[in-house]
Amino acid sequence: MGITRYCFVCLLLYLFYTPCYAQHYDTVSVFSLPVQLDSFVVKSGFDVNAFIARIRNDTTFYKAFKSMRLVPYTAVNDITVFDKHEQVAASLHSKTRQQVNKGCRTTAIIEEHTKGHFYKRDSDYNYYTAKLFAFLFFAKEPQCNENDIVAGSLDERGNGEMEKSEYELKQLIFNPGAKVSGVPFMGSRASIFDEGEAEKYDFKITREMYEGQPCYVFRITPESGYEHKVIYNELTTWFRESDYSIVARDYSLSYSTLVYDFDVRMKVRTKQISGKLYPTNISYDGDWHIITKKRERVKFTIALTY
Repeated sequence: MGITRYCFVCLLLYLFYTPCYAQHYDTVSVFSLPVQLDSFVVKSGFDVNAFIARIRNDTTFYKAFKSMRLVPYTAVNDITVFDKHEQVAASLHSKTRQQVNKGCRTTAIIEEHTKGHFYKRDSDYNYYTAKLFAFLFFAKEPQCNENDIVAGSLDERGNGEMEKSEYELKQLIFNPGAKVSGVPFMGSRASIFDEGEAEKYDFKITREMYEGQPCYVFRITPESGYEHKVIYNELTTWFRESDYSIVARDYSLSYSTLVYDFDVRMKVRTKQISGKLYPTNISYDGDWHIITKKRERVKFTIALTY
C-alpha cells in the first residue's frame, strides 16, 4: 500500500462521495465531557447525550451522496493548482452532465478549459488530487447497479489504490470521530469523542437559522493549548431541527509527521429536492505533502444542479 494514499485519508474532501456507513455506537452510555449550550438549547431541555449519539450514528449525509449517483445533474467544476509561490500553476474549468440510463450512470463533458500542464501528454492527470477528484465524481465508463442503501456500506472495500484511498478518506468525512485505521503515525487522533482525545476539544451546541431553516449547530474546536496537537481545527455541522438531516458541514483538518503533512479545509452544502437530500455545493482548499511526492496545493469547487 503506497504512502500516497495514506495522505489522502485526510484529503477527501472529495469528500464526500464515497460509500460509507456511520459506525454504530452505544446510544446509552453518557458523554461525560462538558458541552456548551446556548440559552435556547438550555431552556428546551435538550438531551445532549442523545444528540451526541445521533451525530455519531448519522447516515443522512452519506445517503445524500449515494443518492447523487442515481439521478441526472449538471456540475460546474473549477480546479486550481498553485505552485510554491502561490501562483497558479494549472487549472481546469468544466461543465459536466451526469446521465442515467437503465440503471447506469455516465458523465458527459459539456465544456472544458484548461491552463498549464493540468494533463500529461498521455491525457492522464498531472496531479494526484485531480486524479482522485475525477475518480470520485466522473464516470467515463458506465457505472451500473448502484443504490443509496446505507446499511453495511462501511464494509465495502476495493482492491485498487484509488479504491483504498476512497475507503480511508470517507472515515473523516462521513464518520467524523471514528478511528481511522491504516494511516501511519495518526493512531487514535481522529477519535474526537473518545477518552484521550475528547479532552483536547471544546464542544458547543447552539440553535441557529440556516437558509430559513431552524437548525441545531454542533461545533468542535481545539481546547486552548491543543491547537497544534489535534487533527480537527474545526468541525461544524448544521442539523435541520425537524429531522436532524445534515444541511451543511465545514471541516478544517491539519496534521504533520516526518513522513507527511496536510492542511485541508472543506465545505459541503445540501438541499432537499423532491423529498430527498442531495449535495449542491462542495469546496476544498488543501495543501499536502508526502516524502515520495511533490507538494500539492489545490483548490476546487463543485456547484450541482439537479
